[in-house]
Amino acid sequence: MKYLTTVVIILFNLATLQGQSLKLDSLDRLIRQATTDTGRINRINAKINLLSQINIDSAISLSIKTIADAQRIKYPQGEGIARIRLAFNYSVKGNYAAAKANLKAAEATYIALNDTARLIKVYNTYGAMYGMQSKYDSSIIFFEKGMVLAEHSANKSDLGSIYLNIGISYDMQSNRPQALRYQQKALTRAESTKDVNTQAYCLVNMANTYKLMGDWKGAEQRYLRAIKLSNQEGIKNVELYAYTNLVDVYSEMKAPEKAYEVALKAAALGKETGDQAIQATSLSKAATNLARQKKFAEAEKLNRQAMALADATRQPLNIHQTYAAMGTILNQQARYPAAIPYYERSFDVLKEADIYDSQTGEIYAELSACYEKTGNYRRALDTYKKSAAITDSVRGKENVRKATELSMNYAFTKKQQAADAEQQKQNALAQTRQWALVAGMGLMLLVAAISLYAYRTKQKANALLEQQKKTLEQTLAKLQSTQTQLIQSEKMASLGELTAGIAHEIQNPLNFVNNFSEVSAELLEDIRAERKKEQRDEVLEEEILGDLSGNLIKINYHGGRASNIVKSMLEHSRTGTGRKQPTDVNALTAEYLRLAYSGQRVKDKDFYADLVTDYADDLNKVDVVPQELGRVLLNLFNNAFYAVGAKRHAGLDGYHPTVHISTKQQNGRVEIRVVDNGTGIAQPVLAKIFQPFFTTKPAGQGTGLGLSLSYDIITKGHGGRLTAKSQVGEFSEFIIDLPTAG
Repeated sequence: MKYLTTVVIILFNLATLQGQSLKLDSLDRLIRQATTDTGRINRINAKINLLSQINIDSAISLSIKTIADAQRIKYPQGEGIARIRLAFNYSVKGNYAAAKANLKAAEATYIALNDTARLIKVYNTYGAMYGMQSKYDSSIIFFEKGMVLAEHSANKSDLGSIYLNIGISYDMQSNRPQALRYQQKALTRAESTKDVNTQAYCLVNMANTYKLMGDWKGAEQRYLRAIKLSNQEGIKNVELYAYTNLVDVYSEMKAPEKAYEVALKAAALGKETGDQAIQATSLSKAATNLARQKKFAEAEKLNRQAMALADATRQPLNIHQTYAAMGTILNQQARYPAAIPYYERSFDVLKEADIYDSQTGEIYAELSACYEKTGNYRRALDTYKKSAAITDSVRGKENVRKATELSMNYAFTKKQQAADAEQQKQNALAQTRQWALVAGMGLMLLVAAISLYAYRTKQKANALLEQQKKTLEQTLAKLQSTQTQLIQSEKMASLGELTAGIAHEIQNPLNFVNNFSEVSAELLEDIRAERKKEQRDEVLEEEILGDLSGNLIKINYHGGRASNIVKSMLEHSRTGTGRKQPTDVNALTAEYLRLAYSGQRVKDKDFYADLVTDYADDLNKVDVVPQELGRVLLNLFNNAFYAVGAKRHAGLDGYHPTVHISTKQQNGRVEIRVVDNGTGIAQPVLAKIFQPFFTTKPAGQGTGLGLSLSYDIITKGHGGRLTAKSQVGEFSEFIIDLPTAG
């Protein structure tokens, strides 16, 4: 089994005092010095918040006492804070019923008090609770409810944690672009406020995303940075999550001894903090790495400890991991009958979860092999079909190949059209020179014969001038046609890059719909065959009907995902008249950034870059032609990705490709900035950057029209400004400045 399960962190900021900066002894002293009952309760809640990162059991015990104390003095605000933290810690322990009961009580309290700030924390905790049960659709719903309240609140201190939690949920659904978008927003906010605590949380979860994308080096660097920050701030739970995920990275890097050592360190931290779920996961990972070293007896013993802890947590993903690991350990020893019950148990707990990833498909394949080895060919075939459906849906290699081929075809067409246009231009210039030579010779003959043939020469001169006029008009028409072809070539190239990104976006949900539809059709044939038998197997029929029901739910969900992508495309393509309309610049920028990044990943599967966005919240709508402004943004993003990609391929130590995108409004104008830390542009070149046919790329890789067309769209089409700054080897910055009124 490819043991690559990600342990995520749900981040909260519930401190009502000074939070992480205060140590337990300082809080105890402040609690004793409190002069009012409400002040004492507030400081105890701050202590609970800190204890939750050090010892969960102690935090739960103190929360229960604090709730009773707050009820005694009739202080509902303090009671609600204690209930929120108690609900979170109950969720960590797997006691979801108790967690939900406390959240309902806190929600009712803060609705009655009209306390928006604390109601945000309630919805954030609801999202965490559902996330720990692997119900990520429900998790996102509650996080977004909190986000809407926070974005319209004067106090936006919770926005960073909410952005991060939404990113985590999308990450667990394999929606990497959305995950990175929200993680970048959270990290940018934490860095701007110098919140080292939240930066550590963000780094761990961004490392998780890089790990799931297969970028092991990028993941390792971020985990180690998170461990350093968490040690600096004394954040035990972040250190714990970083270590347990780092195990997977070392496993993928074929270093089982190192992975085993880190897993044991994570398990010890889990035990110290009272986090049984992570303790179980870490012990199970240690066991699988022992098995890779052929130490099977030790591996089995260690994994049985992990299963017992996982059962106590009642977290589906946790139980699935540990039982699947035991199945794999036994499978590696050819003990197929013994392995089957553990595999089956691992999938039983996932029936209510929203998890279908490549690892799930691989475990189904292992179970299918065990059925085959034990002679149960029917179950082997059914299980293999599930494995194939999930694996094909997640990987979609053929569809990615087609998208890449489409992008390459557009690039080839672009180069061919550019070459044809250049040849036509040279032919037109040669013809012009030829006609000029003919005209000169005619004029010389005219001068020589003027004294003898004055009247006749005058007629000939007029005829010659008329012919020259027609020739020049034809030459001009050809040049204009060539220019039009070049512009159309550039537009088609942009369309190709845009289409590749959209194809990459929409193909994954379509894969799910196709594969689950095929499996459902086969299941219908199975149940028809079963019902024709004299002795029907009702248990088998119910099992098939259950599988059909589950498949239909997934088909509906992923069909909805594809529908949303198509609706978004139609919104940008519906108004093709070229007329200006009030447009949300933030939304348009985010949409084209996402499509540009997806398109770049299709062209270069090894490409990655940190996307840092800072969109102004108070931005007015701007009168623009969305398709034209989108073409400009796409060109700037692609140029930025090209620059950082070129610098990354140079192999500089410690280099992290980064592209910053920001918007702001001032003095009746809206500004969009695109900054990359790529190769940069020399000053002599920068002065010519907006000239037609001028390009900084190698021969055959650019027409030199992208920035020229972008400059015309912004300055002539929208009355704005497009400027550039750069320093060789350091950065390039392009600034779009538009008037808010069209």
